[in-house]
Amino acid sequence: MKANLNQIKQWNTDFEAMDALGRISWAWEKFGTGLVTSTSFGLQSAVMIHLVRQVSEEIPIIFVDTGYLFPGTYQYALTLQAELGFKAHTYSARKSPAFQEAQFGKLWEQGPQEMVQYNMLNKKEPMDRALKELGATAWMAGLRRGQSSSREGLSFIEDQKGMTKVYPILDWDDRKTYQYLPQNQLPYHPLEGVGYDSLGDWHSTKKISEVDSVDEARHGGHGRECGLHIDLPEGLDFNV
Repeated sequence: MKANLNQIKQWNTDFEAMDALGRISWAWEKFGTGLVTSTSFGLQSAVMIHLVRQVSEEIPIIFVDTGYLFPGTYQYALTLQAELGFKAHTYSARKSPAFQEAQFGKLWEQGPQEMVQYNMLNKKEPMDRALKELGATAWMAGLRRGQSSSREGLSFIEDQKGMTKVYPILDWDDRKTYQYLPQNQLPYHPLEGVGYDSLGDWHSTKKISEVDSVDEARHGGHGRECGLHIDLPEGLDFNV
């Protein structure tokens, strides 16, 4: 179901009075089998997975694997799937990292436009494919307003080219998010506490001590968003 702007406005008003579990329950009742969620298996990823699993074990959990994640992230993926009893729907680029480097070089070292190309190949296209194959009409993600300047103005629910996007923990601060893990006996990521604010690909993620602002810590300093949650330029053929 495609929501109109008036519906989305009303839904956002309703969400203000709900807690995270209530928002996820609402989304499950509203969208049913069209509802999916995504995970990066990053530092706080256990929070959303745990919340979603409390509402329904039928909601697909999508993991986009670029092939360049930290070894600890892959370890965490295995740990969370074992401890929380689920199997992620894993999607990757159509071309392997080795093939991409042979054809394009190391895109993340080349500049902003090449980073867009990298994100399209390794994140946006696999995610779009996952949404299509799973028949998704609504997509939940664990974005939070306090994570970066680009997320400060987000609403709980928005429309992105016909896809309804839902952010159940958008209003959670860092303290509440981190406390959720020990409160619910959830394991920490192996790289927790070593200086990273968030984790992505090893080649373009820096510790907070290495940058001037949080927004510079990811994607080679070309912005916080990775391509999953922004509209990338249309008309570009990155599959050649």
